[in-house]
Amino acid sequence: MSSVKIANTSHPVLDLIKNRWSARSFSDKPIYENEMNTIVEAGSWAFSAMNEQPWRYIVALKDTPLFNKLFSLLAGGNQPWCKNAAALVLTIGKKTYTANGAINLTMMHDVGAANMLMTLQGNSMGIFSHVMGGFDAVKSREVFDLDDDLQPIAMMAFGFLDDAEKLIEPFKTRELTPRIRKPFDELILPNGGPFGKKA
Repeated sequence: MSSVKIANTSHPVLDLIKNRWSARSFSDKPIYENEMNTIVEAGSWAFSAMNEQPWRYIVALKDTPLFNKLFSLLAGGNQPWCKNAAALVLTIGKKTYTANGAINLTMMHDVGAANMLMTLQGNSMGIFSHVMGGFDAVKSREVFDLDDDLQPIAMMAFGFLDDAEKLIEPFKTRELTPRIRKPFDELILPNGGPFGKKA
């Protein structure tokens, strides 16, 4: 079984966050509809500008025609391992505000926040995930007849962990490589002194 790659943080962080990582090796254990409903609802509680909630999802469980449609949209580099996922989700953003039709400039930010909550909810249930930009957004518009106000943003794979040894290269190495992040000192711009402290 793939080991959970717990983040080695510089400061105290919630275990739920430290335990989240983008898995590729998924077992044949199914995800059930009620479990995916829980994961999607978790995403719906993300913050959003004007409470617009611009996220929309197409959700497919394994061994369904809809799963095969979503799978066909994935880039070649994602298909070899995504075929074992228990669920695929196409993430879509509504580009304009419902009330006045103005462009929602924070739409992608807000959809990303919803996606993160979905991954954390799944993680709390033992369900791991992988968010991907490698899919055919143009074709997805055609396949699902999306209007101009709906923008395909990302594809998400969900499943229970399996042994990394089942993966072909380069995916096996990526699955086993320790997680790293930029040094903490690079995250906060020093203008005016860190945290507003006097220089």
